[in-house]
Amino acid sequence: MNDEFYMRRALRLARKGEAWVSPNPMVGAVIVKEGRIIGEGYHQMFGGNHAEINAINCASESMKGATIYVSLEPCTHYGKTPPCCECLIAQKPARVVIGTADPNPLVSGKGIDILQRHGIETTVGVLKEECTQLNERFFKFIKTGIPFITLKFAQTIDGRIAAASGHSRWISSDVSLKLAHRLRSSHDAVLIGINTLIQDNPELTVRLVRGRNPLRVIVDSSLRIPIEAQVLKNQAGAKTIIATTKNANPAKVARLKRIGIETLVIGDDTDHHVDLKKLFAELGKRSISSILIEGGSAIITSMLNENLPDRVVIVIAPKILGKGIEAVGDLGINTIDETLRIAYRKVLRKGPDIILDGMVQK
Repeated sequence: MNDEFYMRRALRLARKGEAWVSPNPMVGAVIVKEGRIIGEGYHQMFGGNHAEINAINCASESMKGATIYVSLEPCTHYGKTPPCCECLIAQKPARVVIGTADPNPLVSGKGIDILQRHGIETTVGVLKEECTQLNERFFKFIKTGIPFITLKFAQTIDGRIAAASGHSRWISSDVSLKLAHRLRSSHDAVLIGINTLIQDNPELTVRLVRGRNPLRVIVDSSLRIPIEAQVLKNQAGAKTIIATTKNANPAKVARLKRIGIETLVIGDDTDHHVDLKKLFAELGKRSISSILIEGGSAIITSMLNENLPDRVVIVIAPKILGKGIEAVGDLGINTIDETLRIAYRKVLRKGPDIILDGMVQK
């Protein structure tokens, strides 16, 4: 067995924490001694033990002289838990293999340096690309303070997200709907525009998979949200914030406050709509490290116009609608050379639908 084999195992373990650890990164750890896995673990819950500690705690024997594989550099600072480096040094492993360095300034390079200064052989960069991609949301947020943005929408094969009447349930299949709920569970917040809310009245919670409900963010520049909207219910299970502008009716703001809903006044853009860049920066200050954008056409178009998404997930249903509401409106593009480019990472099939998953090239 080689280093990549055990690091792949660490990555598989790390992914188990996807819906539970944010804004912390997903991390997996595997302890190998004399060719045998004697312990393994992953970061299971925000505020809980880190992967290395869980692996040490479940080890079947002493890890003295063993090799531990960790997908992300062990931490060196006191946070919600003690530093993992101190615990590792006390266990006296012969070698530590790290997938990628941690971009957090509190850690970056310090963990590697401490391990090496204590005479522990340290190898860095095994499956680095895969380890970095696993935590792409964390990496962007920790470097910029701006949440990682995923834009997701379902459309017919001719590019429509709804019929001309506005009816859109359901363009995609039940299998794809489950994928949408999985995406919600893996992001800190889910965001829609007021037009989508008025048309569909969604709950925006996680019901079809296990995971945490995201913060629900409604972009509503004029505060048109109906008081009976589903997203205003069950605030104990899923909190809602409404992003609006100074044009919001103060009486409506007060009424929403009385039922436990926070309105966040954000500066307007040139069209007097909520400035999305300012909104994302404000949410970042609240430790929201990732946001899933779920259409409709106005939000999709605004996001692409400003080149704001990091990732796009497009569900294409094998249906032709003809006249209807287009997924993407006018982007002011006049030539093919000006088009936005998507670098696809995955193309897969879910039931009858095709899922295109890629990164926006910036």
